[in-house]
Order: sequence, then structure tokens, then C-alpha cells
Amino acid sequence: MAKPAQGAKYRGSIHDFPGFDPNQDAEALYTAMKGFGSDKEAILDIITSRSNRQRQEICQSYKSLYGKDLIADLKYELTGKFERLIVGLMRPPAYCDAKEIKDAISGIGTDEKCLIEILASRTNEQMHQLVAAYKDAYERDLEADIIGDTSGHFQKMLVVLLQGTREEDDVVSEDLVQQDVQDLYEAGELKWGTDEAQFIYILGNRSKQHLRLVFDEYLKTTGKPIEASIRGELSGDFEKLMLAVVKCIRSTPEYFAERLFKAMKGLGTRDNTLIRIMVSRSELDMLDIREIFRTKYEKSLYSMIKNDTSGEYKKSLLKLCGGDDDAAGQFFPEAAQVAYQMWELSAVARVELKGTVRPANDFNPDADAKALRKAMKGLGTDEDTIIDIITHRSNAQRQQIRQTFKSHFGRDLMSDLKSEISGDLARLILGLMMPPAHYDAKQLKKAMEGAGTDEKALIEILATRTNAEIRAINEAYKEDYHKSLEDALSSDTSGHFRRILISLATGNREEGGENLDQAREDAQVAAEILEIADTPSGDKASLETRFMTILCTRSYPHLRRVFQEFIKMTNYDVEHTIKKEMSGDVRDAFVAIVQSVKNKPLFFADKLYKSMKGAGTDEKTLTRIMVSRSEIDLLNIRREFIEKYDKSLHQAIEGDTSGDFLKALLALCGGED
Repeated sequence: MAKPAQGAKYRGSIHDFPGFDPNQDAEALYTAMKGFGSDKEAILDIITSRSNRQRQEICQSYKSLYGKDLIADLKYELTGKFERLIVGLMRPPAYCDAKEIKDAISGIGTDEKCLIEILASRTNEQMHQLVAAYKDAYERDLEADIIGDTSGHFQKMLVVLLQGTREEDDVVSEDLVQQDVQDLYEAGELKWGTDEAQFIYILGNRSKQHLRLVFDEYLKTTGKPIEASIRGELSGDFEKLMLAVVKCIRSTPEYFAERLFKAMKGLGTRDNTLIRIMVSRSELDMLDIREIFRTKYEKSLYSMIKNDTSGEYKKSLLKLCGGDDDAAGQFFPEAAQVAYQMWELSAVARVELKGTVRPANDFNPDADAKALRKAMKGLGTDEDTIIDIITHRSNAQRQQIRQTFKSHFGRDLMSDLKSEISGDLARLILGLMMPPAHYDAKQLKKAMEGAGTDEKALIEILATRTNAEIRAINEAYKEDYHKSLEDALSSDTSGHFRRILISLATGNREEGGENLDQAREDAQVAAEILEIADTPSGDKASLETRFMTILCTRSYPHLRRVFQEFIKMTNYDVEHTIKKEMSGDVRDAFVAIVQSVKNKPLFFADKLYKSMKGAGTDEKTLTRIMVSRSEIDLLNIRREFIEKYDKSLHQAIEGDTSGDFLKALLALCGGED
């Protein structure tokens, strides 16, 4: 069994079995495979309950007792995913890694994701054991095989990692940290082209402790996380490898939690990835992986495996998982630390927001107006021309086209478009033609008219707009519908939810920095209203009002500090706690505010993903976000989307929409990541 570092707590889910008798286990396994059929239950029960060291003793005893190879017998008796899992558990860890890499580079094509996962995450000692195991098992040199199967900077970084020579000194030089930050900045952001060698040298050799400080200083110096620079400067498998290295430097358990989630989300399961991680981490950091998984994805690893697999394969994986974190419903101290770091990152990040639609060069409203008139004149409509012009002009330019169209032809462009196009395409194109504040006002009006209210649309718009945007929406609503937005919200909503929306709709959020003393007071109020404070200090109605005021009126920088103080005070993350302690529209509104404060592009990326996942597409949400964010932060949303969901927004749209609506959405999307 892998032993933790001196003084460290063991975080694996598999332990040495008490009262272990290798001969007895060997006999039981022989009996389970004897005769017709095999007792799979007995096999999985023994093998998943023993540490790897004990399994090696069982292999030896089996050979001594029966003159047979246990792994060969297991391969003969078992099949499919269950066989792969059990056989993987029977190999020593280094030999298991060696087999995975051999499979990844054998035959036609290469499994780059497997190479990246193993070589980016292993320690120096594990790397040395892997190289030796590969040589012993296959009588080949691992470095030579990787060089023969890969190329370019991707190959160079793999070879550097394979050396297992990462510095391990915990003493960090501040001067060297600053030098590395400068070198990385000059190698990427400040250079025409990219000096990949600097990225390879620094990320491939410096100690984890050193690199964590480099990443922190890089963010403070440049205003963007190192990951953003890697995505902007590198590409392909090399980019994916470097991002994996950064993730493992920051938190290896979090890297594997993300890999496990992606292996099981959506249609189909990436069983090879699932098996490889569950086997390789079961005696290292499975408990940490579980905790981070529960925090990050709001469900336990156990429950996701249970819902995504079946049979003896499922039973074995659940045994390796070691427990269901949903059962207790508790938030882990380790997970709270991760949440705190995320808020800290949010507090110092100065990420430049970028849209995908920019003003067209050599803009000629006269030519555009004539081209649009021609596209709609006579029989049939030239949708391609309409899409091409409208999706490649800024909103300000579209307003000039509207005015020019009326001046030239005495016709209203919006009316002509309405009569010529229909359905989802019409909603998208007409939305793009409206000034942003009038578009938002219309979306709010639609959310409140008719039977029922679209609370999600109200929350999405009011919880994410700036003060200036909210004030413009109020003016547009009054101008277009001859009624104040506040009156409309008052008549269509009720209770605390109405109070929250009206507070947001005033557009009076503070715009200054943080106040530490006030942040601590605000965090105490949050702890009391969410019923995790030791000593409540006020009546509930008063606390509810104060909590609403804090979330709806405090500045974003101040709220980030409040949420950090909340974690220090309670060991809980505020978003997780709101979801657990509150319900209905009030919960959804507060969660949207918190998520928007933390990372607004990620909030919209999540909304876009949910609008396209599962059966059917929520075209209204998809259209609303693509229209409203195209000139603000859609490029940032795209980056968050691919980071979280392991596929580009472009791919998701392509797989979920069709026809002219698809063409228009892809034009707004602005490119394939």
C-alpha cells in the first residue's frame, strides 16, 4: 500500500485488509474460478478489499499453490470492463501505468489524453518506477517509444516530464519566482509568436511550491491566470498537456475529480479513463478526489458512478470509491479550502472581457441597407446575406443600418425582417437589431406576460447586469411599454422573490472596493440567516432583509471578500450553503448573484450548456445569451465553456441546432476553440 509522506494523513480509500491471509485468499479465488462459470461476486469482494501490496502476495501464493498465473486466469474467466478493472488492480501501480501507456501508443493513432493524464500527474518517484516497469515488462525504452509516437513541443514536454527531475525543495526564492513570472510573460504575452522552450523549462522542472507562487504572482502582475495565457499562446495537444500540468501543480485531486466528471457526464461513459483513475488513485488521494468532486459538481462521486455503470463493474468501482458523500450531506473542510482559493482567485483576477462581435472595418451603412433590401425583395429570401451582414456588425452599426434603410426606402427594416424570416432565426436576428437595453426590456416583458412567469429569465437578466445597464433597461421599459419595470415586477411576482428583483432593478449596487470590517459583519449576517452561526443575534425577518441588502447592493469586490470571510468563519462555501438551506426562486436568485460575482462568464457558460443538454433545446435561453453577450464577454464565455465541459461552445451549438439558426449562432460564436 502506498504510504503517505511523513506526518501526512493517509487519503486513500483502500487499506490493508486486517487478518490478511494470502493463501486463504488464493484458495478462495481458485474456487471462485473453478468449474463452469465463475463467482464474480467473490472475486470482486476479495480483490477490491485488499491493498495492492496484499494482492501481490496473493499472486505469489496462487502460483505457489496451483502453479498457475492468477492474472492469466482472471483474464480467461472475466470479460469486458469488469475484467479490465480487476486485472488493473492486480498489477503493481507502475506496471499498471506502463500497460496504459503501452496501449496508448500501440497500433494506429495515439491516445494523447492518456499520455497527458499519466505523465502530467505522477511524482518523480512514480515516474522513475514507471520507466523501470516499462523496460521490464516490454523490454523497450519508454522515452524512445514516446519520441517515436509523438512530435513537436508536445513530445519535448513529455520527454521532460518523463525524466522525473522536478525540483522538490520547499524553500522558494522570491527573486526566482519574479524572474520566472517575467520570463513566462515575455515568452508569451509580450512576444510576437511564443517561446515554447521557456514554458517547457519552467513548468517541467520547477517545484510545485515554487510554481504555485509563480502562478499567484503571474495573476497579480498580468491580471490574468496562467491558464488564460497558455490557451492564448499554445495550441493542440501541447496546450492540453501544459494545462494539465498547471492543474496538477495547483491540485492533483482536483484535476482527477474533473477527469472523472468528464468521463461520466453526457451520453456514454469513458470507461478506460474511469477505470484508470479509480485504480491508480485508490491508495493515494481518493478521499480528496471525492471531497472536491462533491463540492465542485454538487453530487457525490459514488452517486454518479452508481447512475452511470452497472453489474459487477459498478459494484467494484463503488468499493474503490469507498463511500457515498451525499449520505452525510456535509461540506468538507478540505472542500472549503478549495472554495476559498476559488474566491481568492476571483478577487485578484483582472480578466479583460471580450465579445465576439466587433465593429466591422470599412463599414458602409448605405451598402448594407441596399444589400438587405435586395435580400428580401421579390420571391424568396436570401437568409445567408441577412445573417452575414447582421451578425458581423456591432449593435451601433446595426442602428445606423436601420436609419439608412428607412431614409433610402421609406420602410422599417425590423418590419421587413419580421415578414421575411420566422421561428428561431427571426428571434435571433430581430434581437440583434434591437438596442441592448430595449432587447433586455423586451425579454423581461415576455417573461412576465401571459399565463405563468419565466422566473429564470428574470433572474438571469437582473442578477447579471451592471448599474448602467439596469438604468438603461428601466428607461427602455418605460419608453416601450409605458409602465415602470418596478410596477411590472410588483404585479407579477410576490414575497421575498419580488423584493430581491425590485432591489436588483433599482441599479444601485455599490461600485467601490472592499471594506474588511464591514465584510466580516456581512459574513456574520449570512452565517446567521443560513443557520450555521453559533449565536444568532437578531430576529429572522430583520436578518433576511439585511442578507438581501448585502447580496443586492454591495459591490462585487466587497462581496468576494464577504464570501471569503464566510468560509473562514464557518468552513462552508456560501453558494453550497444557499443551495442546501434555501429553496425555490429565492434560492435561485441568490445563487445567480453569487455565481455572477464569482465568475460571470462561467455563469453564462453553465446556462448555455444547460440550454443544450438532454432532450430538446431551450432556444429562448440560448438566443437571449448569444444576443446579449456577443459584444460583452462571449469570448470569455467560450473559454469557460470548453474548460468546464471539455468541448467547445461551437461544437455544442453545431450538435444541437440546425439550418439558418445554426449558421447565425455560429457566426455570433465567432470561431472554434
